[in-house]
Amino acid sequence: MQRYKKIFAALDGGSTQRAVAEHAVGIAENDGAEILFGHVIDSVPYEANGVDFNALCQAAAERIEEELDDVFERATENEVVGEINLQVSAGRINETLLEQLIEPFDPDLVICGERGLSNFKYAFVGSVSTYLIRNCNCDVLVMKQR
Repeated sequence: MQRYKKIFAALDGGSTQRAVAEHAVGIAENDGAEILFGHVIDSVPYEANGVDFNALCQAAAERIEEELDDVFERATENEVVGEINLQVSAGRINETLLEQLIEPFDPDLVICGERGLSNFKYAFVGSVSTYLIRNCNCDVLVMKQR
């Protein structure tokens, strides 16, 4: 059976975010893995506005920590689980997620959520989970919406 030592959990603020975080912690508890929780703020809507992305990332990190406090606490209290970190970056989602968060961490497993885009929207903007499946050099687990 595959043992994961480094897990990247992609948090998107959507309906699957909690399931992604809980599943990452569950696997880390079984395998003794470390986890990097990552979130990307899409910079495209803000590029012409002069937004302070550092402040935006800090506020997003605080919101995520508050929303998932119980999940993070469970992970940090478990002696089997390795190091736990949260990193928030701003940029174009797919490229930033892969190049700035996932690749430098070099995980064995990436966990992300499904957004459930309509066929029309998917045809124009694509899917982060599909992008990760095609571009990551490790296993990718996609959590379905319930």
